[in-house]
Amino acid sequence: MEILYRDKDITVCIKPPACLSEQTPDGTGLADLLAAENGGYIGVVHRLDRGVGGIMVYANTKTAAAKLSSAVQDRTLEKEYLALIHRAPECREGTLKDLLFHDKRQNKTFVVSRERAGVKEAILDYAVQKSLVLDPFGEVCLVRVKLHTGRTHQIRVQFSHRGHSLLGDGKYGAAGDRCPIALYAARLTFPHPTTGKQMTFESIPTGAPWDAFSPKL
Repeated sequence: MEILYRDKDITVCIKPPACLSEQTPDGTGLADLLAAENGGYIGVVHRLDRGVGGIMVYANTKTAAAKLSSAVQDRTLEKEYLALIHRAPECREGTLKDLLFHDKRQNKTFVVSRERAGVKEAILDYAVQKSLVLDPFGEVCLVRVKLHTGRTHQIRVQFSHRGHSLLGDGKYGAAGDRCPIALYAARLTFPHPTTGKQMTFESIPTGAPWDAFSPKL
């Protein structure tokens, strides 16, 4: 865990892959570690999938948690990701819109064709940054993704549905890849819960297979 910024209201940090972003029964979640440093309280206002690393903001007080949660609902907390996907999309940039249903029993999200109970709209923008033929994966594209909604596994399932599963994402079609899920929360922007000042934080993923692309924001 790397702390990017901390004051009395918020903590901004880098979540390592394979670490849960919430508190856990055995006390090993990232929120547990931060709560221990903050006198026992930490407010979780957004999440990253377990296998995904990148920037997160936590609230150090209940008041800050309420304000940041409102920013999430109002979409003034903006998230951008970098992802490595199999094969190039037909269009180098665009918007993906789907109806998603998350099956809690399977912990898996599905694209569905009609609205019903539990179905939510999912929207993201993407732009291809670079394409390479990368052994042993074949053609791989680095894409920048901006979320407009925050659905469970949204980026992973929306790209997989179109035949562009993320590298390392065995749950959504890349079972043969021997690497972690290639998804990283690279940019986070939000209004400070007390001052209202616009805060922006950026981070670049490193290590294989990211290093082949020298990703930039």
